[in-house]
Amino acid sequence: MRLAEIKGEYDGIFSLGELCLSSIQLERCGLRPFAGPLDWMSTPKLADVNRLLENRFDGFMDRDHLTYVDHASDKLLLVKENVYNAFSNHDFFVHRNTPALLEDHSAVKLKYERRAARLLDKAASAKRLLFVRCGGSMEEAIGLQKALSGLVSHEYRVLLVNHTDVATLTETAWPLERVCTVELPGHPDVIWKGNNAFWDTMLSGIGFKESL
Repeated sequence: MRLAEIKGEYDGIFSLGELCLSSIQLERCGLRPFAGPLDWMSTPKLADVNRLLENRFDGFMDRDHLTYVDHASDKLLLVKENVYNAFSNHDFFVHRNTPALLEDHSAVKLKYERRAARLLDKAASAKRLLFVRCGGSMEEAIGLQKALSGLVSHEYRVLLVNHTDVATLTETAWPLERVCTVELPGHPDVIWKGNNAFWDTMLSGIGFKESL
């Protein structure tokens, strides 16, 4: 699938990680109408996201899934969701949580349940959805397409962005019916802001409309 084939209006747009970069770029371009469950988490392996979608977020962020890893900063704890290999560094504030107890867990869990329920509701009812993911192999992209086809009732598209040693926006056009794959320059100095013009190009011609 080519970039031209993902243009148009969508009833829902969701980030699927890998870091918060996808959400940041969607928000910067005015294409983040609501929060999704993976917006601000680290999900290093797309295969784990595929499994999470296949399981419809069952058990995601349950207390017995969580392990303190480190301090993400002087304000936040880094916590791992062990079953789905996801990392939270925006949820557990140091002044309200200890590594052993994670006192805010109940509120954090409810937040993720709400966001997961929103994604699942849109998957069941929306006529056209767009998912944006940074990072994934062709094998994982095939798995993502399979997972989403089992979850989404109507039409959807995926924009999968890999950061490599390319010098400019490059369409890789893997032979997938619903997944558009591209490569962007992957130098640490450009990933977060230096590629903004490329994101503008990729997301131009895409809009959000409220479902009827």
